Amino acid sequence: MTKLTVDRIEGEYAVCELEDGSFKDILLSDLPSELKEGSMLVYSNGTYFIDYAAQEERKAKLFALQNSIFDE
Repeated sequence: MTKLTVDRIEGEYAVCELEDGSFKDILLSDLPSELKEGSMLVYSNGTYFIDYAAQEERKAKLFALQNSIFDE
Protein backbone atom coordinates (compact mmCIF):
# COMPACT_ATOMS: atom_id res chain seq x y z
CA MET A 1 0.00 0.00 0.00
CA THR A 2 1.40 3.36 -1.07
CA LYS A 3 0.23 6.76 0.19
CA LEU A 4 0.35 9.88 -1.99
CA THR A 5 -0.79 13.50 -1.83
CA VAL A 6 -1.90 15.41 -4.92
CA ASP A 7 0.42 18.41 -5.12
CA ARG A 8 -1.08 19.91 -8.27
CA ILE A 9 -2.88 19.11 -11.48
CA GLU A 10 -1.11 19.84 -14.76
CA GLY A 11 -3.07 19.15 -17.92
CA GLU A 12 -4.10 15.51 -17.91
CA TYR A 13 -1.79 14.56 -15.02
CA ALA A 14 -1.88 14.82 -11.25
CA VAL A 15 1.55 15.51 -9.79
CA CYS A 16 1.62 13.48 -6.58
CA GLU A 17 4.06 13.50 -3.71
CA LEU A 18 4.94 10.10 -2.28
CA GLU A 19 5.75 9.42 1.35
CA ASP A 20 9.49 9.56 0.67
CA GLY A 21 9.21 13.09 -0.77
CA SER A 22 9.59 12.06 -4.41
CA PHE A 23 7.03 13.01 -7.05
CA LYS A 24 5.09 10.95 -9.55
CA ASP A 25 2.90 12.04 -12.47
CA ILE A 26 -0.30 10.00 -12.72
CA LEU A 27 -2.88 10.22 -15.49
CA LEU A 28 -6.10 11.78 -14.23
CA SER A 29 -8.00 9.02 -16.04
CA ASP A 30 -6.39 6.51 -13.62
CA LEU A 31 -7.60 8.44 -10.55
CA PRO A 32 -10.98 8.96 -8.87
CA SER A 33 -13.05 11.65 -10.60
CA GLU A 34 -13.62 13.64 -7.37
CA LEU A 35 -9.86 14.16 -6.96
CA LYS A 36 -8.55 17.70 -6.36
CA GLU A 37 -5.31 19.37 -5.33
CA GLY A 38 -4.51 18.34 -1.77
CA SER A 39 -6.37 15.03 -2.02
CA MET A 40 -4.71 12.19 -0.16
CA LEU A 41 -4.58 8.89 -2.02
CA VAL A 42 -3.86 5.27 -1.27
CA TYR A 43 -2.67 2.92 -4.01
CA SER A 44 -3.60 -0.67 -3.32
CA ASN A 45 -4.15 -3.69 -5.55
CA GLY A 46 -3.65 -1.65 -8.72
CA THR A 47 -6.23 1.01 -7.84
CA TYR A 48 -6.05 4.53 -6.38
CA PHE A 49 -8.52 5.48 -3.64
CA ILE A 50 -9.09 8.82 -1.90
CA ASP A 51 -8.28 8.50 1.81
CA TYR A 52 -11.02 10.69 3.27
CA ALA A 53 -10.09 9.84 6.88
CA ALA A 54 -6.48 10.98 6.35
CA GLN A 55 -7.72 14.17 4.67
CA GLU A 56 -9.95 15.02 7.64
CA GLU A 57 -7.13 14.30 10.08
CA ARG A 58 -4.77 16.55 8.12
CA LYS A 59 -7.40 19.30 7.93
CA ALA A 60 -7.94 19.14 11.71
CA LYS A 61 -4.18 19.36 12.38
CA LEU A 62 -3.81 22.35 10.07
CA PHE A 63 -6.81 24.07 11.64
CA ALA A 64 -5.36 23.52 15.13
CA LEU A 65 -1.99 24.88 14.00
CA GLN A 66 -3.65 27.93 12.47
CA ASN A 67 -5.58 28.57 15.68
CA SER A 68 -2.45 28.25 17.81
CA ILE A 69 -0.62 30.78 15.63
CA PHE A 70 -3.41 33.37 15.62
CA ASP A 71 -4.37 32.90 19.28
CA GLU A 72 -0.94 34.04 20.46
